[in-house]
Amino acid sequence: MIDGTAGVSGRRDADETLLDDPQALAEADPGGMLRHTASAGAQVRESAALAAEANLAVLADDGRPRAVVIAGIGTAGRTGDVLATVAGPRCPVPIIGHRSAGVPGWVGAADVVIAVSASGRSPEALGAAEAAHRRGARLVAVGAPDSQLQSIAEQARAPFIPVPRRAPARASLWALTVPVLLAARSLGLVKVNEADLAETAARLDADADRCRSAAESFVNPAKSLALGLAGSIPIVWGSSPLATVAARRFGDTLSANARYPVVTGALGEAGRGRVGLLDGVFGGLAEGERDIFADPTDDDGEGTRLRLVLLRDGGLNAEDDTDEPLAVEERRADAVQTLAERRGVRCDVVTAEGGSALERLASLIAVPDFASIYLALAHGLDPMAVPAITEMKELSNQ
Repeated sequence: MIDGTAGVSGRRDADETLLDDPQALAEADPGGMLRHTASAGAQVRESAALAAEANLAVLADDGRPRAVVIAGIGTAGRTGDVLATVAGPRCPVPIIGHRSAGVPGWVGAADVVIAVSASGRSPEALGAAEAAHRRGARLVAVGAPDSQLQSIAEQARAPFIPVPRRAPARASLWALTVPVLLAARSLGLVKVNEADLAETAARLDADADRCRSAAESFVNPAKSLALGLAGSIPIVWGSSPLATVAARRFGDTLSANARYPVVTGALGEAGRGRVGLLDGVFGGLAEGERDIFADPTDDDGEGTRLRLVLLRDGGLNAEDDTDEPLAVEERRADAVQTLAERRGVRCDVVTAEGGSALERLASLIAVPDFASIYLALAHGLDPMAVPAITEMKELSNQ
């Protein structure tokens, strides 16, 4: 272990042996981020039950809204991305993410604002809830019980879904997302039924079992992915709108948990310019100088290289629910894999599974979530504690 500036400790090089030592993993993860991440299936079930107790049906009393604004930042903001992709391109109203305080200037009585905050005190969610109440917009609030956000919801006589805070927000994606989806269902914007939720929870449980700390690297997809990414600059692209949400989620967790810089986005957008990264100094140019007889898993100090992670929707979504034909998405994904292979850039592929959009999304998020934690632990980093976040808050509040 080494100490860097500001007392940050960890290893520059990943310790691969640690990942196959469950006892060492437990000691390296004192905050229990692996355990919190493994609770994703339970989060789905608990949040669905809590949302059922809230009076969400009242949202439909005034009919279909003009627009829905999801107000929150970080993981709370990602819930809006999930809602938009599950609702699909045929959603009858726009779903707009808002990641700053207040609400857009056009929001009024014809609109719905869903304010989301794991802590129940983020300025973005609080400001949005207050502004929605002032302007007469329908409000839904999702966050920690007995929080400032709950107080504002009660003053506005708006539905509030309490989400018990047992983990950092980034490990609570599903606890925050399910109430947002069910609120949208009450408005008639998404078709998410109890079977979809049950299958999604079961999928998350199954992936948590596959990615458990006791499972060795050669059979644990999250550990394998983490080891492949170690020492690289990750590029994570999604082949479809749904897969792109998962790609951006992976970027969030790689940055926050493992402290890795990462490029994320949609494969369609990448084809307009960012695919050129495969030709650059961390891609094809570097790979062209590699000794062809060298161990492909050993960089031997030759420098940092790209590692491509491609999240593929798998062609499981119905043709009439897509922005473009599935064949186009599949050909584009095949082309990028071929480009990476020609340039010597290694590529990991995660393919969606499941029958509903929500379950497929879960199948693309679960393994990468665990991989980001295993990568952090391999570097001797505590994924729960991020000193830079604490210091930034302290410096910003002075």
